[in-house]
Amino acid sequence: MATRRHVFEEPFGVSPERMFEALITPNAIRFWWGADRAIVLPKVGGSWMASWGQDENEPDYISSFKILEFEPPHRLTLGEGKYFARDGRPPFEMDKMTTEFVVEDRGEGICALRITQDGFPSEKVADDFYEACVIGWKNTFVGLRKYFFDNPTE
Repeated sequence: MATRRHVFEEPFGVSPERMFEALITPNAIRFWWGADRAIVLPKVGGSWMASWGQDENEPDYISSFKILEFEPPHRLTLGEGKYFARDGRPPFEMDKMTTEFVVEDRGEGICALRITQDGFPSEKVADDFYEACVIGWKNTFVGLRKYFFDNPTE
């Protein structure tokens, strides 16, 4: 089956270590991703999960992933995803999709974050979810910038 992917990359005025910590720390994830809850077991084979919705017993959305690669402070790869939405989307399985976060040291307290989300089905049934993810990842970079601005300690 043919697939498609997103790739987003931006520089940040923080060290690779600080960026990586923001990617695996639950209170940081809640801040930059807008999740109501987050759980991370930071190791290969561990879990990376977030949920949205005021009622934790009946969440609106849940994203759950297995950590496939864990190489602090440079690489985090998530896969074997499960997604729950109260409205039943997406209309395809996410277990073959991967999300890779690569943090590149640019020197002098600057890093670049590249996010590659791969494995979206090419079929039309995935178009709306694919486009929603484009918006979501753009918002993720905005959220990360706000997180570092509001939490300037290094």
